[in-house]
Amino acid sequence: MAITEIHERTAPPALKPIRVVDSDVHPVPRRGATLEYFPEPFRSKYLLSHPIGETITYDAPDYFYAQAMRVDSFPTDGEFPGSDPDLAFRQAILEAGCDIGILEPLAGGWYNDPDALHAAAIAMNRWQDAVWLSSEGNWHQRWRGSVSVSIEAPEAAAREIEHWAGHPYIAQILIKAEPRPSWGDPKYNPIWEAAVRHDLPVTCHLGRGQYDNLPIPPVGLPSYNHDFMVTYSLLAANQVMSLVFDGVFDRFPALRIVLVEHAFTWILPLMWRMDAIYSARGSETGLRRKPSEYVKDHIRFTTQPLDYPEDRLELARAIEWMEGGKILLYSSDYPHWTFDDPRWLVKHLPESVRDNVMYRNGIETYHLPETVPALEGQTQVVF
Repeated sequence: MAITEIHERTAPPALKPIRVVDSDVHPVPRRGATLEYFPEPFRSKYLLSHPIGETITYDAPDYFYAQAMRVDSFPTDGEFPGSDPDLAFRQAILEAGCDIGILEPLAGGWYNDPDALHAAAIAMNRWQDAVWLSSEGNWHQRWRGSVSVSIEAPEAAAREIEHWAGHPYIAQILIKAEPRPSWGDPKYNPIWEAAVRHDLPVTCHLGRGQYDNLPIPPVGLPSYNHDFMVTYSLLAANQVMSLVFDGVFDRFPALRIVLVEHAFTWILPLMWRMDAIYSARGSETGLRRKPSEYVKDHIRFTTQPLDYPEDRLELARAIEWMEGGKILLYSSDYPHWTFDDPRWLVKHLPESVRDNVMYRNGIETYHLPETVPALEGQTQVVF
């Protein structure tokens, strides 16, 4: 029985405290669903004149059949996982027990034209609002959306942020990490300025764009796809260094950054190394305080993918040392095959940080309410 048949489209009056905030849920348009929202001339130039080919830069188990998705997340109508808001609501909210899901709609990266990328972001934002954030799609008030922007076109991106900033269900700004130069470059100031002005965090989700934007280590392109999977954490590490050492947080003291799906255990030795350089070079760095302090005050990391050793005590120590109770946000990565159920994830966290990671940091980061309308039959995550 479809979820729409067993739940009325009105939010119940009873409220429940938020206990799980999922920072990474992927909505996906149905085939052709964004066409009407795509501004011309880009609709005709890129979407109507020729089919978009798929370049596989990700080798998940059974990719040929499931395309890196949960096998039970494919809608019965044959569309792609994440395209059915009702199915996503049932699996990510009711069954998994998440109270708020932060939507990460990944706009297409098929072009090298900044204006076309901006057009794709416009289309994604309009579609998200019409399908997921409307009174019909968000009747339960559990979804929070993202303003997708093209970081390659900072001025246009800032205008798009201005357009959506007052939306009651918009929680963040969504960018990519691959485009060059790094985020410390002043060209991106319009995006940071708009984010600070509207008190919205800027989130970067791991992405796979054109071949010339893939992360390249100093020794050249990796040989295998699994090399790339490790490389994305290195890409995020370089952006962290750029934000810190290029003085972005000194220029924008209220700026907040969220790194989604880039892993997080690497930030501990990176903070150690940056602090060592700062200690040795002092005023030459131009920084006002230790790099690790900028990281802990301005940057958040999501828990998925959770890299951990066989001895869980080692992970607990690392989380304690990096002040994970301050900088980590729970995320599931629904509907991907790497989905981390909150009931599984919470068992890997030290008890002292569970409340913060699972919901308190999310409420603070995204300025969420502390309660949501109660839902009959929703799983309760106990920790």
